[in-house]
Amino acid sequence: MEIWINPACSKCRAATKAFDEAGIDYTVRRYLDDPPTAEELTAVLTRLNLEPWDVVRHNEPAAKPLKTLPREPAHRPDWIKAMVADPILIQRPIITADDRTTAIARDPETVARFIP
Repeated sequence: MEIWINPACSKCRAATKAFDEAGIDYTVRRYLDDPPTAEELTAVLTRLNLEPWDVVRHNEPAAKPLKTLPREPAHRPDWIKAMVADPILIQRPIITADDRTTAIARDPETVARFIP
């Protein structure tokens, strides 16, 4: 299992704490220090069945230029490029299980789905 986190994020800390308490083996990816490639982000979006604009942190200052970018398939690569260039834009934490099940785990119920 892999979890993309920002250590400053309380939701990320809660998810890793839940995994630790459950004795779950997982790999941490500090995605601000080790940003995903466009291919990795595209794969995550595919597994989530979401579009890039669905997982952008729109309140981040870095999201300001995206406000005028159309939310349509023709501009999907532009959204992904922006997220890869400035990964603070990516919603977190993102958990991917060994079976490739992926979720944005912003609540305890979603985190619990990854704990046997």
